[in-house]
Amino acid sequence: MATATADPITVKLDRLFDSTDTDGDGYVDWSDHQRIVDRYLSTYEIDKSDRRAQALLISYRMQWGELLRHADGADRLSREEYHLATRAVSVDTSRFNMVEGVPHAVFDIMDVDGDNVIGRSEFKKYLDVWGITDPSALDAFNELDLDGDGEISRQEFIRAAREFFYSPDLDAAGSLLFGRLSS
Repeated sequence: MATATADPITVKLDRLFDSTDTDGDGYVDWSDHQRIVDRYLSTYEIDKSDRRAQALLISYRMQWGELLRHADGADRLSREEYHLATRAVSVDTSRFNMVEGVPHAVFDIMDVDGDNVIGRSEFKKYLDVWGITDPSALDAFNELDLDGDGEISRQEFIRAAREFFYSPDLDAAGSLLFGRLSS
């Protein structure tokens, strides 16, 4: 009997769900998103009144609102509801482009020195925010740095976010945003 191979996007959304379910209760709700925002601000030592912090909070609120809109009024999302809503939001750009809105705000948080590129130490903090502890995870930096200049540009980071949501290749650079997915 042959085993079914999981859809690559589902594999990535599983990882995203697990990373976003910060309290491990099997659901994603607003408090999970708030904890992620708080982790970014704490890890990158950014005050809540900073414009970058406000932009991050607003982008996550907008994303959450869109997820709820596509989840038929649920106030917390199970894994299956999260998958369905995230797939819908990732292609519905009529109100908020989740695939680029949140990543732009995240990039601004990660870019501590404001030089419009992410260095290795800034990327390491990103891994800390998401609790990615695999020693090889920092190797993803080299794969996300498509032009090999030792930095991740805004364009490279946004491209990676697009790959995460749209590419069926589990080894694509963007598929590594939440840790390696395949062996």
